[in-house]
Amino acid sequence: MKILKIDHLGIAVNNITEGKSFWSDVLGLKFEGSETVEAQKVTTAFFPVGDSEVELLESTSPDGPVAKFIEKKGPGFQHVAFRVENIEEALKELKEKGIQLIDEKPRTGAGGAKIAFLHPKFTGGVLVELCER
Repeated sequence: MKILKIDHLGIAVNNITEGKSFWSDVLGLKFEGSETVEAQKVTTAFFPVGDSEVELLESTSPDGPVAKFIEKKGPGFQHVAFRVENIEEALKELKEKGIQLIDEKPRTGAGGAKIAFLHPKFTGGVLVELCER
């Protein structure tokens, strides 16, 4: 598996409009736009930082994964995403190493990226996303 870089950091928020004021008004990051990903029950907002991004995540449904995360842990850091060269090969390699995958096959995420998540029980408690763009 070849990890190219940290693609983005996912931050769970109750409300993107409120959340983005800190990232843009206080830190001065440029708001790149938002996108709703219906299949994941989430609206995302991106703020580029060098070669990576901060991604705000607002649930579009009370039973969505981000809503469940906020219910358990409150708003805040939700996941780290690594950009990989070949996501299918990466998933195969991780599975062979005994890592439990949330996604056995990649799905489509924001911006049309191929994404897959690894189970936090096998990553030291951190939700890890792999993405290929």
